[in-house]
Amino acid sequence: MAALPVFRWHLAPDGYATLRQLRARGLRPGGQPVAAQLERPRRRRGPLVAYLYRVDLARPVRPMTVAKWAALAKANAARRTCPSCGRDAGYVIPASLGTCVPCA
Repeated sequence: MAALPVFRWHLAPDGYATLRQLRARGLRPGGQPVAAQLERPRRRRGPLVAYLYRVDLARPVRPMTVAKWAALAKANAARRTCPSCGRDAGYVIPASLGTCVPCA
C-alpha cells in the first residue's frame, strides 16, 4: 500500500477537499478512500491532521426523506422534554442538569 501524500496546512492543491468543504459544496465522499492528508505542525504535540478527498470523485449529498425529517424532529423533541415534569422546555435540556431549569 502506498503512503498518502502529505501537504502542509493551507498548501493543498486544487481538486482536494476536507469533509466539511465537501459538505459546504453539497457533496459527500461517496465511498472513495482518503486521497491525501494535511498536517498542521504544533510545538509540543503531534501535528493536527485533516484528511482530503478528491472533489472529482465526490457525489451529491442524498436528500433528506420524509421519514428522516420525522425521526430528526422526534429526536430533537426528546432532547427538549424534561424527564421530571414532562414539559417541552423550548430548549435542549443541559446534560449537566438533567432536567429543565425550573425543576433543577
